[in-house]
Amino acid sequence: MLILLARLLTRIATLGTWWTPVLVFSLVFVTSWPLMILAEPADSAIVEAANYWWYFVVTAATVGYGDLYPESAAGHAVGVYVIVGGIATLTAVFARLAKALEQAKGRRMQGAITVQASNHIVLLGYTPGRTEQMVDELIADGSSRIVLCAWDDVLTHPMPDRDVTFVRGDLTDDDVLRRAGVQRSYSVLVDARDDNEALAVAVTADHVAEGAHLVVALRDIGRARQLRYVNEAVRCVQWHNPHMITEELKDPGITEIYTQLMTHGGADTFSVRLPESLGPVSVDRCQTSIGRRYGATMLAARAGDKLLVNPGWQTRLPAGSVLYYVGSRRLTPEEIAKAMREAG
Repeated sequence: MLILLARLLTRIATLGTWWTPVLVFSLVFVTSWPLMILAEPADSAIVEAANYWWYFVVTAATVGYGDLYPESAAGHAVGVYVIVGGIATLTAVFARLAKALEQAKGRRMQGAITVQASNHIVLLGYTPGRTEQMVDELIADGSSRIVLCAWDDVLTHPMPDRDVTFVRGDLTDDDVLRRAGVQRSYSVLVDARDDNEALAVAVTADHVAEGAHLVVALRDIGRARQLRYVNEAVRCVQWHNPHMITEELKDPGITEIYTQLMTHGGADTFSVRLPESLGPVSVDRCQTSIGRRYGATMLAARAGDKLLVNPGWQTRLPAGSVLYYVGSRRLTPEEIAKAMREAG
């Protein structure tokens, strides 16, 4: 009888569903209690309803506190049956857990998941080496979670060693972009294989995105005019400058500032050497004097062979240092000296 029950438990344990451990546990309990009643003396405490459930649980779990135990040889045999049933139950539970974890890992590696995050950065498109470079810059900043959404030809997660969520599919399909959470994202980069593809993906991304900052990397920046018809707010960045792209993703609008700085007639950048007659001066004095008199903003200074970008205001600059600043026009050393003398 016990051999037949053990074989039945083994067969049930191979069902492979979450109901398997419940069925095994229930079957063992329902069959073992009557067997224990038959095996043990009538006055045995173990067969009482208030006690048997406790004995069954601790025995099936292979804990065995020893506060209740069968006394007869037949009762011991029933106890062995309960232990076998408990082991079968635990085996079924662990097997299902292992299978569920493996399936979840497989779905993540194959990009078949749906992202539930919000305020994250979505990268649409994957280029080996280039995408890793941008991801590393974004991770180093630590500003937001990153989701990589690639075409179907990227069969598995291309960078599983990085903290990046992977989604795979047709980048011109609304449903795929929604699985990547584009509609809840902070910013979205369209980094396609060519400009025609970039335009097609950008149209879909603009349709799905709900207020997200949309950045499109273009090889021919002149095609930005076509994207203006899609959405005036779309920011187009030169494809060959990955660092500029990541800057725009993290801080929307910063590429416009760079463009102004590099465009003649905009907020131009200049340099000027401090007159030797001024001697050593502090950055504080340089900032306030050229700012108040000429509306200029100091960006950096070169002290000898050392370049100081955004130096601290208490930094002392030796005589003859070079200032780099943003302003409306180029200043002469004499104008710098006059402004500093007036500032005291």
